[in-house]
Parts: sequence; C-alpha cells; structure tokens
Amino acid sequence: MKRLFDIGCVIVMLILLSFFITIIAILVRINLGSPIIFKQIRPGKHGKPFSLYKFRTMTDGRDENGFLLPDELRLTSFGKFLRKYSLDEFPQLLNVLKGDISLVGPRPLLMDYLPLYTEEQAKRHLVKPGITGWAQVNGRNSISWEEKFKLDVWYVENQSFLLDIKILFLTIKKVINSEGIKHGDYATMPIFRGSNEYEQGQ
Repeated sequence: MKRLFDIGCVIVMLILLSFFITIIAILVRINLGSPIIFKQIRPGKHGKPFSLYKFRTMTDGRDENGFLLPDELRLTSFGKFLRKYSLDEFPQLLNVLKGDISLVGPRPLLMDYLPLYTEEQAKRHLVKPGITGWAQVNGRNSISWEEKFKLDVWYVENQSFLLDIKILFLTIKKVINSEGIKHGDYATMPIFRGSNEYEQGQ
C-alpha cells in the first residue's frame, strides 16, 4: 500500500509541478553551472547503496591545495534559498519512482556513518529512507544527531499509513515556515562522528 501511495503521489506531483521544476533547473544552471543535479551515494534499506539526486546548491570552490572549501563557504545565497524551502529535494521524486526511497522514512545520510551507529541507531535502516520523516517534522537540523536517531527509530517501530499522512502534512507546514534548517553555525548539520565522541563535545 505504501509503495502504491508513493508512486501515485509522485506521478501527480511531477505532472502538476513539471513547469516549476523545469524553471528551478534552469535557474540552477544559470546561477551554479553544471551539473544541475548533485548525485551522491547514500545508504538505503539495510544499508544498500544508491545514488541520491538533489538540485545543486553549492559551488565547487576549493582552497590553494585543491580541497573543497567548507559547506558554509560554498553555499550561495541562491543555494540557501533552495534549501530554505526544500526546493533542492525535488529530484528525489525520481528516487521514489525508482524505489530507492519512500516519501516518508528516515533521511538517507552518508555511507561513512554506517559503522558509527549504535545497534539501536542502526534500526533506522530497517525501512526505506524517505524524502521527509519523523525527525524532520520534530526539529530537522536544529536537534542533535542522537535526538534525530531516536526519532527515526521511533518511526521504524511505530510506522503506519496514517502516521505517514500526518508527517507529510507537518512537512508542508515546516517548509512554509522554514523551520529547523540549520544547526547552530553550521549550514546544515555538523559531521556525525559517533555518539560517544559527539556527546563528549557537547
């Protein structure tokens, strides 16, 4: 039922928003150049890797040694606008169609984080990741990694169709109000280095 709901919603969204998505793609090309789509390998259900799609929001700015500059320095004002209203997430509708992710589920993070999770935190990978999730409507990037993972695991253990509908409606409210985009002085979130190290740094 969830898969059919995902496909139905995505098809309707792509039809209704196709012109709008095309305009965003053109603006990304004008403001940030190519490639328009940012692709990155992320872990899916049971940690299986897949290519996540997003509209590009950062430049390729590098330091004198050729290393990429911190996110805060590469994120342009245009990129901040896209992230503020989650417009950079639209290409992930294709990920939903492919079956990589669902509309609702724990957000797919980095492959590097997989060996850092505790056994409890790793439960977040028992289901497909999602474009939005319980952690996103309960703090998004304003809460700690540990709080995020607790919310993700809670979702895994309590998931239902009605809960997904609730999360989708709450997501619309969060996006409109631009809540929880940043974590302190970070453009999004600090790097997760494991719960023990993270707790010691607080």
